[in-house]
Amino acid sequence: MRAAILLPAVAAGLLLLSGCDIEDFSGTRYDRDVHYTFPLNAGGKLTVETFNGSIEVSSWEQNTVDISGTKYGPTPEIADQVEIGVDHSPTSISLRAQRPSIRRGNIGAKFVIKVPRTAVIDYLSTSNGGIRIMDAVGPARLRTSNGGIRVTNLSGGLEAHTSNGGITADLEKVDGEVKLETSNGSIEVRLPELLREGVRAHTSNGGITVRLPEGVDARVSAHTSNAHVTSDFDVRMQGEIERNRLEGVIGKGGALLDLSTSNGSIRLARL
Repeated sequence: MRAAILLPAVAAGLLLLSGCDIEDFSGTRYDRDVHYTFPLNAGGKLTVETFNGSIEVSSWEQNTVDISGTKYGPTPEIADQVEIGVDHSPTSISLRAQRPSIRRGNIGAKFVIKVPRTAVIDYLSTSNGGIRIMDAVGPARLRTSNGGIRVTNLSGGLEAHTSNGGITADLEKVDGEVKLETSNGSIEVRLPELLREGVRAHTSNGGITVRLPEGVDARVSAHTSNAHVTSDFDVRMQGEIERNRLEGVIGKGGALLDLSTSNGSIRLARL
């Protein structure tokens, strides 16, 4: 496996992440663009770790990973000190933005990445910024401290965690467990009819909406402290009927939908 430090270069056609990028820092900012490409075999894995910046990953039909990004700082010199390191081989690519020793001011790095359609999104992490993945393969582990997470057309399992931000997930084919967790934000997830493993969605301050197709089979355990639980599906109840709790079975039963929030409503909605 080789290691490379990406040198500043103008990234032609750099896409800007919209919707879930919450970079909001005061003061002057100087940008340095980076751009690099690496080959990646079918089923190869991608890992990205950055700070104070968004991550966007989408797939294309080429057998290469295309990395476009921007590192920034309050002065040109500090922006240059943000190092972008890459460990790469035909089977995996690991991208990491490293903080400089000087940490004052607006410092960070964000990335827009294209991967082969068969590549696996292994781990994406940032400290202050949104994460967005589109048309990808999991199991994907996504983590940010302050920012929203949006997942569109993912096949495979998903683990998504944010402290302050909402989570939206459109899952095409679920082959593994799904865990969605935020402290302050809503959760909305669209699930396929066939669920092999459980789905867990927890938030402290926000509502939860789970969209399911007609004919789905599942078990439900939904609880909210200060709102109500509703369902568009017929649920065979287990235990007493309560306004803020729903325990029961949809269809023939099956994988567990474990849903909970402290301050927000929970809804099981038909697609």
